[in-house]
This record gives sequence, C-alpha cells and structure tokens, in this order.
Amino acid sequence: MRTKNSSTEPAADTTVINRLEGNMGVGSLMMSVLAFSSPLATVAGTMPVLLMFGGNTAPSIYLILTLMLLIFSVGFVTMSRTIENPGGFYSFVTAGLGKASGLGGAFLALVGYIFIGFFAPVFFAVTMQNFVVETLGGPDIAWYWYALVIVGITTALAYNRIDLSAKVLTTVMVLEVIIIVVFDVAAFASNGGNPEAGLSISLPSLGDATLGLALLFAIGNFFGFEATVIYREEVRDPDKTIPRATYLSVLGIGIFYAIAATGYVAFFGTGEIQAAATENTAGLFHGSIVALLGNIAADIMTILLITSTLACMLSIQNIAARYGFSLARDRALPKALGHVHPRHHSPYLAALAIGAVWVVAIIVLAVVGADPEQIYVVASGSGTFSVLLLMFITSLAVLIYFLRRRSSNPESVWKTIIAPGVSMLFLGVIMVIAVLNFPELVGGSGVLSAVFMLLTFVLFIGGFIYALVLRKRLPDVYDRLGRQRF
Repeated sequence: MRTKNSSTEPAADTTVINRLEGNMGVGSLMMSVLAFSSPLATVAGTMPVLLMFGGNTAPSIYLILTLMLLIFSVGFVTMSRTIENPGGFYSFVTAGLGKASGLGGAFLALVGYIFIGFFAPVFFAVTMQNFVVETLGGPDIAWYWYALVIVGITTALAYNRIDLSAKVLTTVMVLEVIIIVVFDVAAFASNGGNPEAGLSISLPSLGDATLGLALLFAIGNFFGFEATVIYREEVRDPDKTIPRATYLSVLGIGIFYAIAATGYVAFFGTGEIQAAATENTAGLFHGSIVALLGNIAADIMTILLITSTLACMLSIQNIAARYGFSLARDRALPKALGHVHPRHHSPYLAALAIGAVWVVAIIVLAVVGADPEQIYVVASGSGTFSVLLLMFITSLAVLIYFLRRRSSNPESVWKTIIAPGVSMLFLGVIMVIAVLNFPELVGGSGVLSAVFMLLTFVLFIGGFIYALVLRKRLPDVYDRLGRQRF
C-alpha cells in the first residue's frame, strides 16, 4: 500500500504543475477588459445615471477618472513586473500586506466579481423578455429561463481555452463600438453646431452635492483592467503585453466614454441634458437612437445590447474562475477547482463552479418571487463596492511593498511612491463616498444596504481570520497563499 500511495502522489502534483495556457495579444486582452465594462450597457444604462447627477460635467468626470486610474496603473504595472506570480490583486496584496490580507482581498475579489457578474443574466433576461414580447410579439417567457440559458452559454465558453472567449469578445466589442460611434456621429451632426441647443462641457465643482455619486457610478465603468494581470499565464510576452494592454485599456475606455457622454450633451443641449436624463433615465439612449437613426437602428441596438451583456458576463466569469482557480491552487478552496483542462488548458472546473453558483441563485430567487429589476441593481452595486474596496487595499499594498524595498532596491519615486500614494488617496475618497451613499449604489432600503455593506467587510475580515487559522493548523497551505508556488 505504501508503494501504491507514493506512486499516486506525483500524479496529483503533476496537476499542480500544469499551468493555464493561451495566446492572447494586446488587442484581445484589451477587448476582454472592454467587455467587462460592457460599453453598450454602460452608454445605455449607467451613463444616463451619471448625466442625471452630473449633467454636462459627465465628460470631464470620465477624463478625471481616466487620469486617476492611469496614475493607479503606474504602480499596478510596476508591481506586475516585480511580482510575476499569477493571481492578480490577490498576489499584490499578499506581497504588500501579508498573506492574511491577501486572502481577505482574494475573497473580496471572488465574491465581488460573482456579484457583479450576476447582474448580467438577470439584466439579459429582462432585456430579452421585453424584446421578445414588445418588439417581436412573441410569448411572455419567465425571466429565469432566459437567465439560465445565458449562464449555460457563457459557462460553455469559459470552460474552453481562453482564446475562444477572446475571439467571441472581440467580435461583440467591435459591433458595440460601431453602434456607439454611429450614435456619436449622428448626435454631433444633429445638434453639435446648433446654437439653440449649445454644446459646452464644464468641469465638476467640488461643492456640487451630486459630484460624489457621479464619480461613484462612473468609476465602475473602468473595472476589469485587473484582467491584464489575471491572464498572465495566458498572454504572449506578459512583460510587454500586460503594461501596454493596461494603459491602453484605461485610456481607451476613458476617452471612448467621454466622447459618448459629449454626444448626449450635443444632442440634448447643455442646458437640457440633466433634465432629460432625470426624466427618462432608463430610456434615454433608446429614445436618442430612435430620434437620430430610426426604429430599425433601435432594434439593432437592442440586439447588440443583448450580446453585449453576454460578452460582459463571459469576461467576468473568466476573471472569477481564475480567482477560484488561484485560491484552489493554494488549497484555500477545494483543490479540484485548481485543475487545468488537459486539452483546453483552462480552469474548467472553476468556470463550471461559478456557473453553478449563478444557476442556484437564479433558481432560489425565482422560487421566492424576487423582482428581477431589483436583483441586478443590488448585485451590481454590492459587487462594485467589493471591487472598489479591493482596489483601495491594493493601492495601499503597492505603496507599502515599494516603501519596504527602498533601502535595498530603490526604484523610481514616481512609479513606486507618488503614483501609488495619489491613487490610494483618491480611491480612499471614493470609498468614503461609497459608504455614505451605499443605499443609492444598491438601490435598496437601509436594512438591505446595511446587510450587503456588512457582508463586504465580513468577506475581508473572514479571509484574514481564515489565513491565521491556516497558519496555525495547516502551515504548508499558509505558505502557498498569494500564489507563492505555482
């Protein structure tokens, strides 16, 4: 028996040695990041909310956030060249703040991305249901059937090699970008030079009571660029691909959304855009497309919005699966989730697990009769809060990591001290705004808001405590935390 056991151990270890594989370049990696933010859903859904709060300052807000997140990216990219472990923010926080904080951050990321991703099947279901009934005159099928179908599709794609997902995301993103660019051109051509409508962009005022909410809703549109380091094992030449994709993603997203927000201002007019967004927040983009391009274009837009939601969900599922995979490789989660598919070289069991969680959630919410429109607001808002907290913790971790290294390995003060410090202060301000305005973020009551906010902090604290337990009871597992071995 001793001989048999010793011969089977290497087989288990071989699974650990196998890594994820892919052939993603800068372009496909950028498209994966862009898909996370779901451009069409952002322009049609989130941007009208920002316009409601910020009016003609919305384009400036996007540019300010772009600048701030480019500064964040300086420390982020520098860290990625120093810490080559796969695992994204999980590895970064571990390196800067220790294994306990790293595990707490990993739990924040995993659950946060699962929550953000769960907005997609519900939003897809509501959009699809309305399109089938109102546009096509088809049967009124319950929302949860649509939700289950899209979970099945994205899970099948996430199960496969990452290059397949990258091709799907690239195709969908190109179509989305085209329809938004067409909207921009039509908006500028229609009213951009009309003196009665007027087109002027203002900087936000620090005294504006709604500035905090505007920043809070806009920053979520940039989430997902962590994917550039999450896919370290699956990109070509990561030392070049990751920095280029990170900077280009942040810059491209910011400018793209700033132009789209300006298109809204051009079409409705500087003095009217805030009132228009307040009066018809949900239908602002659809109404604009109908007025500018006609009903056929609006129907095409709706179809692309449906595919955009699928792409967004696939991007998030891929990221969440890789967090589950990393935690399983470190034995903080069941090690089966750390298996690599022998042919696709994907974290296929982790992807299946994420899909299973969403399926169970859909079934439970369908049984209790939850309102789907409330579900996706709560899921998106609470997940956004978790990832925002994680980004703040990561900024702190990057700063502390490089401060500790200065005596033995001094590097650029700008890259290692100033940029991480500035981004930490900025994200800290956004965190305070998020805490103070959490009910608006999740669209729920005071009790519901308190529950989900408490859950966010419990995730980090729970991960921290779990790491301390591992240090005492399973020191070998504790030593692995943060992808120290891979």
